[in-house]
Amino acid sequence: MQSMIRVKNLSKQFRINAREERLVPYDTLRESMVKAVRNSFARIRGNGHSVSEILWALKDIDFEVNPGEVMGIIGPNGAGKSTLLKILSRVIEPTTGRAELYGKVGSLLDIGTGFHPDLTGRENVYLNGAVLGMGRREINAKFDEIIDFAGTEKFLETAIKHYSSGMYVRLAFAVAAHLNPEILIIDEVLAVGDAEFQQKCFGKMNEVINSGRTILLVTHSMAMITKLCQHAMLIRNGLMEKIGSAGEVVDYYHATSESQVEAT
Repeated sequence: MQSMIRVKNLSKQFRINAREERLVPYDTLRESMVKAVRNSFARIRGNGHSVSEILWALKDIDFEVNPGEVMGIIGPNGAGKSTLLKILSRVIEPTTGRAELYGKVGSLLDIGTGFHPDLTGRENVYLNGAVLGMGRREINAKFDEIIDFAGTEKFLETAIKHYSSGMYVRLAFAVAAHLNPEILIIDEVLAVGDAEFQQKCFGKMNEVINSGRTILLVTHSMAMITKLCQHAMLIRNGLMEKIGSAGEVVDYYHATSESQVEAT
């Protein structure tokens, strides 16, 4: 069976506290000298090495996801989960290794990306849909369904800067949830709105799953992982510590997290 997602030896490196300043034509001699001295202290230790530290946000990640599979990704804040999704979504490039995705990819990384506060709800549906890769014909076909899902029918001609935060996230999620890719990458966007709307989001996710799409889901909700995902992986300190069935990985995460707390 051809995998939909194949990740091999994937690593991502960032430089921390790297600060580069350049001289500009209108610098005075004094300003130029101050910058040169500041840079020498900021970038050089006594042994001649840069003070900027190298952080491996991800190191040697390997996994595959088959067609129609829902893979959950869990781990503490700062573990590297969002970095992985950004690489898979082609937002950033890996330092080493490769990620191969076979099919049209839709990413729900930042709810409301592309929304403009001065445009109406109607206008922002088309704007946000275009940002997320939907054509105008597709948006036209799904427009009524999107608005019905968001529950913002009465405010379609109102600029969204006048929306409540709840109305804003409902409309943003409604647009994003009606993407129709073969691979869907989701980062914590299901934790939006009130309890009633979250239940609605959960139902929409079940609908997406039943359509046979391949999904990568990052969430801090272990209940959502066990209910929606067949498999899961645990990323901690940039390393893939565990991969297996969703229930097995969640149990391992709980057990190891508790033991780490007790040890501190």
